[in-house]
Amino acid sequence: MFLSVLSAAGTDPDPTKTPKPVAPTLDDAHESAQNAASWVEENWSTWLAIGLRILLIVVIAMVLRVLVRRAITKLIDRMNRTAQAVDGTALGGLLVNVERRRQRSQAIGSVLRSVASFLILGTAALMILGTFEINLAPLLASAGVAGVAIGFGARNLVTDFLSGVFMILEDQYGVGDSIDAGVASGEVIEVGLRVTKLRGDDGEIWYVRNGEVKRIGNLSQGWSTAGVDVTVRPDEDLDKVKRVLGEVGERIGKDEPWNEQLWGPVEVLGLDSVLLDQMVVRVSAKTMPGKSLGVERELRWRIKRAFDAAGIRIVGGLPLPLEEGPAADPTAGMAAPSAYASTTSPQSLTASPIPPPNLSK
Repeated sequence: MFLSVLSAAGTDPDPTKTPKPVAPTLDDAHESAQNAASWVEENWSTWLAIGLRILLIVVIAMVLRVLVRRAITKLIDRMNRTAQAVDGTALGGLLVNVERRRQRSQAIGSVLRSVASFLILGTAALMILGTFEINLAPLLASAGVAGVAIGFGARNLVTDFLSGVFMILEDQYGVGDSIDAGVASGEVIEVGLRVTKLRGDDGEIWYVRNGEVKRIGNLSQGWSTAGVDVTVRPDEDLDKVKRVLGEVGERIGKDEPWNEQLWGPVEVLGLDSVLLDQMVVRVSAKTMPGKSLGVERELRWRIKRAFDAAGIRIVGGLPLPLEEGPAADPTAGMAAPSAYASTTSPQSLTASPIPPPNLSK
C-alpha cells in the first residue's frame, strides 16, 4: 500500500537518489538584500547610541584617570617640598632625611595611583557591560560570594597584606633600617606587602610575615645613645678619672669619622654605683642612628689607653704586690713526735698487752 502511494505521488522509492539543488534566482537575491537593508535601517540608531555611550564612558574614564593621577602627583610633590623645608632644622634632625622621605612619598604615590586606576577602569568596564544590557547582578553576586570565601580561607593572607600596606603608608621602616620585630631582628633588605626580609647579625635571612609583627623597634630613625660603664677601684681619685674621661671625649669629638657620627659631646654622667671593691662611672653620647655600637667600642679602646697612661687601675687588673717579710718556718705547723711511736720507749712497753702464760709444761 505504501509503494502504491509513492508511485501514485510520482516519487522514486530509491533512497540513494537525492534531489538536485535548486539554484537561487535573481528575485531571491533581491529579496534577501532588501531584508538586510531594512534590518540595518531599523537598528542603526540603536547601534549608534550604544557606540556613542561606550565612547563617552571611555573618554570620561580616561580623563578622570588622568586628573586623579595628576592630583596625586601634585600631592606627592608638595610632600617632598615640605620635607625639604624642614631639612637642616632641629625638627628635621629628629626625622628621616630628605631622600628617605622622598622614597616614602614615591611609594605612597605609586600605591595610590594604582588603586585609583583600578577603581576607575573597573567601574568603566562594568558600565560598558551594562550598556550591552548584560545582567550584572549574578556577576556581582558571584564576585561577592567568591570574596567572602577567599576571605574566610585566607585570613592570614589578608591580615599580612593589610599590615604590609599600613607599614608602607606609615613608613614604620624601610630598606636598610635595623629593626627589632620581636620574632626576629636585623637589617631590612626587602619590604613586601606580605613578607619582610631581614638579615640577622650572623648573616642569616629571616622571612617575617607582616601579620605576625606586633611591635617594631626601629634602630635607624632619630638618634641613638652610646653608653659605656667604666669600672675603677674604689680608692681612685674621682676628679682625675673625670678629667681623663673628659679629655678622651674631647679628642674623639674632633677626630674623623667620629666627629660626624657623634651628634653631641661625650658626657660623664657620674657614678652609677659604688661598691666595696669597685666604682662604676657612666659615660654617654648621642650618635647617628645605628652607629652607637661602633662609638662604644672606640670609646672603650681610648679610655683603656688613657687610663694606662694616667696610671688609673681598673677592676680586673693585676693584683697588688704583697709586702716582703721573714721566711716562715716550714716545721712550725707540725706537731711534736709521740712517745708511742717508738716500740722500745717505756710508754710503749707499759701500754703493750701482757702475754698469756705457757700451759704446755
